[in-house]
Parts: sequence; structure tokens; C-alpha cells
Amino acid sequence: MTIEYASMQVVRKPWGKHDLRPWNDTRDDGAPVGEIWFQRQPSSAGEPELLLKLLFTSQPLSIQVHPDDAYAHTMGEPHGKTEAWYILAAEPGAAVAVGLKRELSPDALRAAIEDGSIADLVQWHPVHAGDAVFIPAGTIHAVGPGLVLAEIQQRSDVTFRLFDYGRKRELHVDAGVAVAHAGPPGPQQAPRALGDNRTLLVVNPYFVLERIALPPNTTRVLNASCETWFLGLEGDATLGANVVGIGKAVFLDHERCTLRSGERGLTALCAYLGPESHRNLLEAPDQTLSDSTFPHRTARRIGASISNSDGTATAFPRSKEVYS
Repeated sequence: MTIEYASMQVVRKPWGKHDLRPWNDTRDDGAPVGEIWFQRQPSSAGEPELLLKLLFTSQPLSIQVHPDDAYAHTMGEPHGKTEAWYILAAEPGAAVAVGLKRELSPDALRAAIEDGSIADLVQWHPVHAGDAVFIPAGTIHAVGPGLVLAEIQQRSDVTFRLFDYGRKRELHVDAGVAVAHAGPPGPQQAPRALGDNRTLLVVNPYFVLERIALPPNTTRVLNASCETWFLGLEGDATLGANVVGIGKAVFLDHERCTLRSGERGLTALCAYLGPESHRNLLEAPDQTLSDSTFPHRTARRIGASISNSDGTATAFPRSKEVYS
């Protein structure tokens, strides 16, 4: 059983921001921060299958695409990259690109990447705080400026850039053409209420993303029967012995613990392994569960392990900085 604060890895990007408040208080040393990666604390802990991030954009990100599992395996990677975004803050006019305006043949896609016209072919969609966007592997996509978003994804950093707004970084034409579904995107999933406190945002074979909203001074039991990430968005709460506030994340695995919202209530994201939502994720405290709620789950990654934790962390972790 595991419950622990997530450490924060700061990744500086040319398209990032200097002021990350209220999501993070990282100091400004001149290099903008584009991403905060939430990681497990113990150095000996097994690597999770999911990666939770915060993204901060002052400029557009590259137009890019990620491989699916099959293509990733040909590269020697364990899996591809399907992801989802939850919009935390959006300046007026902020938008994301998902898919293309029309179908392109592989040759036409290659030509559009090489001459830069792909920048005029992506579909831009305005977004607002509270929106969720699903990006299956193979979807051509981009994130515009003026956004703060939370991203949950398969744990992979394989990205094929197709257009980079003159930043002079390498483009990945062959790989991008090979993995891209060069056409309009499929329909986005509509949010669906799962009781009074849960909203299902995204569900797919790799992960489930939910929004949890508790009124002030409310107690529930959180049943994390597999790898689970919990991120505070508004208000505050205690999760086991851990205090959860805005921009703070907790990692859980095979853990049952008490969730108590504070005087301002709590809004949080909860992401866990797919392929389906967990009926008993959140329960009233007077309910009890049988042992069958937590069936044995074989680690899907060689060398993965489940560490023990008594949940007594008392301070938020320091951020680790990475330049990329």
C-alpha cells in the first residue's frame, strides 16, 4: 500500500512562463518554466505507468504527434503516448489544435510539413477553464499561448515535431508521417456525472481522468485500487495524513484512505489506470468494502514494485529543475 507526496521536477522551455502562481512558487531566474512533472518520491520506487504534468504557455508549442504502442515498440520504447489535458486557466482567445481540417495522404502530409503549410491545416478550438481534451496517440495537435493545463499521459517522452514556429529545433518528418492520423479528429468525450462528487472527463484503455468536487467539511473514503494520481485544483483537504492544496499532488497505489475537505471545499483531479472508471473510487465513510475491492494486480513493468508508506509526510517536496 502506498500514499506519498509527489515530488516536482521543473522543466524550463522557451515557450514557458516566469510567474506560475498560484500553481507553483518556483523562483524566477530568467529562464521560463514550461512544465512541472510530478514524480514519485523514493528513488527506489518503481516507475509509474502514468505521468502527471502542469504546462504553462506564453507562446505556442510545436505542432506535433506521438506514436502509438506498436510504433513505440519498433523504437525500443515500452509504450506510446496517449494523453489528455484539463484546462486550469485560459486567457481570452486561448486555443488548442486537435487534428487537421481535412484528410491528407501521406505524401500530402509530408509536403505540408516540409513547406510549413501544416500550420494552416490544423484545427484550432477555443478552450476555457474546466474543459477536458483527449489526444489519442497519432493525433496531430498543438497548445496555444495563454494557457495553464494539467496533462495526464502514458509515461513516454517521444514527440515528433512537425512545425516549430521558427525555433530551429529538429523536425521529425519521416516518423511524423508514419504515425499520424492525418485528418479531422474523432468526437471528444462529453463529461459525465458519477454521483454527486465525481465527474468522468476522459476514459480510455490507458487511463481514466475524473474531477472530484467536495463541499466544505465533507468526508469521503478514497479507494485507490491501482496506480492513482490526485491533484489539488481549488480549496484544500487532507488525504490520509497528507495536506492537499492547489498545485499539490499525491501518488497512491492499493491504498484506502480518508479524504476530508476543508473550510473552502475541494476541487481536484484524480487520474488512474484504465480501461474503465472505478465504481467505488469515492465512498461515504460509513460504507465498508470487501477484500475483493483490491484484487492482486501484477506489475506491468519489469522491476516495478509497490513500496510501503505510513502516509506521514509533513512537508511538500522541493522542486528539481531540468532545462530542456
